Amino acid sequence: MGGGGQQTDRITGTNGRFGTYTWEEVQKHTKSGDQWIVVERKVYNVSQWVKRHPGGLRIIGHYAGEDATEAFTAFHPDLQLVRKYMKPLLIGELEASEPSQDCQKNAALVEDFRALREHLEAEGCFKNQPLFFLLHLGHILLLEAIALMLVWSSTSWSTRIGNLFWAVSASDVFVFVRVCPQGASAGWWNHRHFQHHAKPNVFKKDPDVNMLNAFVVGKVQPVEYGVKKIKHLPYNHQHKYFFFVGPPLLIPVYFQFQIFHNMILHGLWVDLAWCISYYVRYFLCYTQFYGVFWAVILFNFVRFMESHWFVWVTQMSHIPMNIDYEKHQDWLSMQLVATCNIEQSPFNDWFSGHLNFQIEHHLFPTMPRHNYWRAAPHVRALCDKYGVKYQEKTLYGAFADIIRSLEKSGELWLDAYLNK
Repeated sequence: MGGGGQQTDRITGTNGRFGTYTWEEVQKHTKSGDQWIVVERKVYNVSQWVKRHPGGLRIIGHYAGEDATEAFTAFHPDLQLVRKYMKPLLIGELEASEPSQDCQKNAALVEDFRALREHLEAEGCFKNQPLFFLLHLGHILLLEAIALMLVWSSTSWSTRIGNLFWAVSASDVFVFVRVCPQGASAGWWNHRHFQHHAKPNVFKKDPDVNMLNAFVVGKVQPVEYGVKKIKHLPYNHQHKYFFFVGPPLLIPVYFQFQIFHNMILHGLWVDLAWCISYYVRYFLCYTQFYGVFWAVILFNFVRFMESHWFVWVTQMSHIPMNIDYEKHQDWLSMQLVATCNIEQSPFNDWFSGHLNFQIEHHLFPTMPRHNYWRAAPHVRALCDKYGVKYQEKTLYGAFADIIRSLEKSGELWLDAYLNK
C-alpha cells in the first residue's frame, strides 16, 4: 500500500484502511479471490463483490488489475446509482503521480473518447424513440396475424405460406427482443454477451471465440495449435465444413444445451420457468394445427433458420477481425480492432437489426440501435484523428470474409502443423 493509510469513517475497504496506490500495486491483484479494479482513479476491492455482481462475476474479473472506467461507463446507464453501491468497496485511489490510464494507453485518445460520449449524450443519442419500437412491434404482430390467418384457412398452399410467415416473424421476434421469449435464459444471454462486449475477440475472456476445438480462428491460435500438433478436426478444411457445423447447429444444438445446463447449474429457476412456459405455449398453439410430430419439425426448422441468420450476421463483423490474447488496449482501440461495420442501407438496417453498425454497438452498448447512424460520423472522425482503422464492408464482402478468414487460419494451422 502507498501513503495515506489512515482510518476513514466515510469509506472503508476490506482491511478498514483507505490509501493511495501505484499501478504496480493494483496490478498485483488479478487472481480469483483477490481482485482490484480502478474506476475514475479510485481503487476498488471487488474480490467478494464479483459473486453478487448483476452482470456476472467474469466481466469484472476480466478487468482485474486494470482501469475499468470505460467499461464501467459503457455498461451502466445510471452511474450515480451504481457509484452508491460501490462505496463500500472503495479502498483508496491512485497516487497523484500516477497516470489515469494503465499499460501506456493514449491518454489524449481516452479523454477525447469520453468527450465524444458526453457529446452524444447531450445530443440525445442515448434516449429511446418509442415510435421506432412501436412500429417494429407492429410489423412483428402483423406478420404473426397473417401467419395465423393463413394457417386457419386450412388449404395446403396457404398452410405452407403460413409456415413461412411464421418463420419470418419468429426470426424478427428474435432480433427484436433477443432470445428470452423463445425458450432461452435472459440471464445466460446477458452474462455471455456482456463478456463479449467487455473484451471482444480476446481469448479466455470473450466466450464468442471459444470454438470448442471445432475451428481455429485469427492468426495466433492456428499457429499455437499447429505447433502443439493439435488436430481435433482437419482445420485446413474448416472453411468448407463451416457450412455444415456453424450456421445450422449453433442455436438448435449448442445454445440449446448450454442454456438449460447454465440455468440448472446456476439455479436460475425463474428463467427456467419462463423458458418452459415458452415451450408449453408453443406446443399448445401448434399441435392443434399440425400434431406433435410436425409441430416439432416446424420448431426445429425455425431454430435452424434463426441459427443461420444469427451466425452470419454476428460473425461477419468479428471472425475476420483481429483475434488474440489480452493486449490491454484502450476501449476505442480494443473495440475497433475486433469489429467492423456493414454499409448502411434500408435492407441492411432491417436484415441485421441495425447490427450493421457493429462498431457503434460495441462502443456504446446501451445506446438504442436506432441512433447508431447518428453516432457513426463522430466515431469515424475520432478514429481518423488518432489513426485507428474504422472498417466498413459490403454485406456480401463481410459474408465472404468469414470464409476467407477461416481458410487463411486453416492454412496457418496446416503450415505450423507440418513444419514446426
